[in-house]
Amino acid sequence: MKLAIDAMGGDNAPKEVVLGAMKAINEFPELQITLVGDESKIKETLTSSERLTIIHTDEVILSTDEPVRAVRRKKNASMVLAAAQVAEGKADACLSAGSTGALMAAGLFVVGRIEGIDRPALAPTLPTIGGEGFLLLDVGANADAKPDHLLQYAIMGSIYSEKVRGIQNPRVGLLNIGTEEKKGNELTKHAYGLLKQANINFVGNVESRDLLEGVADVVVTDGFTGNMVLKTIEGTALGMFKMLKTTLMSSLKSKLAAGMLKPEFSSLKSKLDYSEYGGASLFGLKAPVVKAHGSSDAQAIFSAIKQTREMVNNDVIGLIKQTVEETASIELQR
Repeated sequence: MKLAIDAMGGDNAPKEVVLGAMKAINEFPELQITLVGDESKIKETLTSSERLTIIHTDEVILSTDEPVRAVRRKKNASMVLAAAQVAEGKADACLSAGSTGALMAAGLFVVGRIEGIDRPALAPTLPTIGGEGFLLLDVGANADAKPDHLLQYAIMGSIYSEKVRGIQNPRVGLLNIGTEEKKGNELTKHAYGLLKQANINFVGNVESRDLLEGVADVVVTDGFTGNMVLKTIEGTALGMFKMLKTTLMSSLKSKLAAGMLKPEFSSLKSKLDYSEYGGASLFGLKAPVVKAHGSSDAQAIFSAIKQTREMVNNDVIGLIKQTVEETASIELQR
């Protein structure tokens, strides 16, 4: 299996990207990784070249770049070249911790979209109190959506959750302002009917307050709403830890208690960090394209590589293509 990785994407690139890649190579003997980026900077961290190759480029897409324009103009950027490895059949999948918008653009323009998929969806796995996690899509690939798009998101998310996350008959929920069938706007009302008829385990509407309770394994919504939910969860977790730290540092007694509970707090912080679950997959493309968190360390990069590997091993893209074709065939017969 061959993976192409943008070594220059992310806040801690290339060091943490290279460290994560080396860890993956040691863990998975069938894996071959191509690191795309500044060769001299990569080699500062690289201690072994076994099953690791480098494609040199000193061009990088910055977070300040306009995503679509950058992908079209910076043909030799590390992210674009990593996506090109997939498009040319030299790699089975690609991964980057760089600009989300640019990676989505590279996925669409370089890797290409599955025929029959109207719009791709960006889908991270978010934490739950029980530790199982849930897949949320879309979180920003498209601000707007139609009912058919939410149906496709549900199908793709269900396949991924079963094949990669190992969840049998995953529960699919529609994010809404209430659990009743008639709740919501025109989008959710129409989407509800489509999801109810689809060949998935649709459990109905779910409310945002219940997401961390594990009310569903897959939750679908439009990208505008999904992005706000994602950032609210992330911001709330960060805010809670800041308030907790302030409280625990307020007196000598609380400082002593904090010292004793430090391992438990670290464990709790890991549970609330969605980068621990891997990256956010860009569903609907011809090959796996995974977005790692921008602040990823070596462990987070390793988790994203592991997730990408599972997608390739379980032929998630092939199953999505097959399901989309079967769904289209049924619609034509109607």
